[in-house]
Amino acid sequence: MTEDVERGPAILDAYQELVSRIEQSARRMRMLAALTVAVAVLLSIAYIFQIALPLTGTTSETVNLSDPTLMAAEVLVLVLTLLWLYVGVSDFRFTSRVRGEIAAARVKERQLQDRMA
Repeated sequence: MTEDVERGPAILDAYQELVSRIEQSARRMRMLAALTVAVAVLLSIAYIFQIALPLTGTTSETVNLSDPTLMAAEVLVLVLTLLWLYVGVSDFRFTSRVRGEIAAARVKERQLQDRMA
């Protein structure tokens, strides 16, 4: 019984350390997800513009913008970019949800501490 009482503060300290590391990781993931979303949006806009450029009648002497192979490659890169955007948005939503759950757990923890005191 006395061993459990003596280990109690160590368990609480370990719990606090775990929660703080989860919060730090969630912040980093959220920042990386936001960066991923920004880059994917810029790439998507650039590739959509590149795909739509031949529709305006613009061609080049060195590159045929209406070449089917080039168009297929651009569409493939656009699909990959949109997938990247999807991953970034889903990561961003996940980290937002985790942050909310951690905040709710902190509130419940404070309420429990207040009841115990």
